[in-house]
Amino acid sequence: MNTLTAYILRRLGQFVFVIFTGVTLAFLITNLSPVDPVEQSLTQLTSFGASDPRAVELMRESLAELYGLQGNLFEQYVNFWGRVLRADFGPSLSAFPTPVITLIANAAPWTIGLLVTSILITFVLGNLIGALAGYFRRSRFLKVLGMVIMTINPIPHYFIGLILLIFLGFVFPIFPISGGAQMNRPSGFDLGYVLSVLYHGFLPALSLVLAGLGGWFIGMRSLVSNVVTDDHVLYAELAGVKGRKIFSQYVARNAMLPQMTGLAMQLGQIFGGTVIVEFLFNYPGMGRLLIQGIYRGDYSLVLGVTTISIFAVAFAVLLIDILYPLIDPRVKLG
Repeated sequence: MNTLTAYILRRLGQFVFVIFTGVTLAFLITNLSPVDPVEQSLTQLTSFGASDPRAVELMRESLAELYGLQGNLFEQYVNFWGRVLRADFGPSLSAFPTPVITLIANAAPWTIGLLVTSILITFVLGNLIGALAGYFRRSRFLKVLGMVIMTINPIPHYFIGLILLIFLGFVFPIFPISGGAQMNRPSGFDLGYVLSVLYHGFLPALSLVLAGLGGWFIGMRSLVSNVVTDDHVLYAELAGVKGRKIFSQYVARNAMLPQMTGLAMQLGQIFGGTVIVEFLFNYPGMGRLLIQGIYRGDYSLVLGVTTISIFAVAFAVLLIDILYPLIDPRVKLG
């Protein structure tokens, strides 16, 4: 077995361990909920009048099977893993009898679009400004810009979103305050619909970008400040190499490599911020779906969204982890 294969197998082992641990914890925590989805569904179905006791008992058994709640806790756990492998989380309690996987499939593209857009913008912009601030340390403009970013950095996602919602949604109604696209507009890849999606997603994305910019800025500025004192950078300056080339080829490029590890760690954090931001702006993604499921005591929906989110974040981290040695040849696979 060569070194690359062993490295990939180790990362796959870590991926499986993270999935197993995360999904198990999600199952156990969700089972602590005081809401019994079977009894709640049964109450809704029999609320229009008295039913035959035998029929009620048959419905209870059918609902327990639908929700995967037959048997003791261990049997439910084994049954749940079978459902996970089949991508079958049963029906949603709050949208009965719509399957949970259907609700997730409808919401996932909105969250993926919001996450990818905000992560790319935050990553590129934060690292660029941080690199410039670390290299051109005497620039007044960059100092002021850095102070602004540092001031915004401690503010939570939801508070930034609330400020944007008030000022750009109510006081100056420039952007819409809810929804993912214009109502009654048919979905598709036509220009009008795409522009409508971008228009409605601007404030949620801006909330995530502003909240996450500081971390990348601080990290990159510190890395660049250390790199500029390295011997190869000082030698290039003495040799008369142009400042732009030193910045791009010798400083920013080397300082950028450790930030790739930070990108993997930021994925889980920014997803947590997306949950609250989506609910705040009534954005039709998985975050809003999760909070709605919690409020309504929708056991299957909460468990389904949580499980899919664990898989998605873990897979993204795995992908970055595998690609990192290809990006940075200094990393030893062994």
